Amino acid sequence: MALMIPGFTYTLLPGSGSVSLSAAIGGSGSPVVLLHGFPQTHLMWRHVAEQLAGEHTVVCPDLRGYGASDKPEAADEEVYSKRTMAADIVSLMAGLGHEQFALVGHDRGALVGFRAGLDHPETITHLGILDVVPTLDMWNVLQGVSAAVGYHLFLMAQPTGLPERMIANSADTFFGSFLDAWAEDPDAIPEQVRAEYLRASAAAVDSIVADYRASADIDVAHDRADLDAGSQLAMPVTVVQQDWGAQLGYDAVQVWRAWAPDLDHRLTKAGHFMAEEAPEEVTAAIRDLLAR
Repeated sequence: MALMIPGFTYTLLPGSGSVSLSAAIGGSGSPVVLLHGFPQTHLMWRHVAEQLAGEHTVVCPDLRGYGASDKPEAADEEVYSKRTMAADIVSLMAGLGHEQFALVGHDRGALVGFRAGLDHPETITHLGILDVVPTLDMWNVLQGVSAAVGYHLFLMAQPTGLPERMIANSADTFFGSFLDAWAEDPDAIPEQVRAEYLRASAAAVDSIVADYRASADIDVAHDRADLDAGSQLAMPVTVVQQDWGAQLGYDAVQVWRAWAPDLDHRLTKAGHFMAEEAPEEVTAAIRDLLAR
């Protein structure tokens, strides 16, 4: 039996184009969307979602290409651009009757949230970002031997075919290595949840690679166009991340403030999977964001 967030209802909802997204929905009140990261599914939000559902309508989709959502063939880079994936979420929420909503994303989901905030400022009321910097800035700060921490970004940026075959041939080892390396508290991801992440990721190698490949090309172009135009995030933004600035030699607050004038930037001692490792801390940060 598939793992689920207790008390949440599961449904398939239309995204953009002909893509359907699987989403867990619970609670009542003002809407909050929670978007997962890599190599995970919506299940990463299980603790935070239950806490927020006492005050909000909480929607936890699987991104296109991940989990139980559709995995369209990457006929071109637009299919898995963050612009397209952000449009999925806006369409999904409109179908539920929500023309405005708060959005919190982790890792890949945070990049989708960043793009949603820039492309749909009238729709995203509050934006929460967990443990990333914007795509354009990410490539700029990965320099020298410190870039080894992001080797997977370079691998999945390669032309179609090679990375898919390499990863598919050792999917559990590949995806499991990130769950091992990025967690400060491995026990925060129980064995049955880990197994679900690995199963879902192994079934989605092509679409996961396409998502990352888009971030090495079309997503960079979209970010650069916004930077050149002086576009910024108009809504309150909270960023919670590890101290990557100190580790990689850049000023994380300065990077984010260039995009988000109304910024609350927080460092955490939790690992990358902070919604599972420190759910109380993450929930508190989201509640503070929504109160702004």
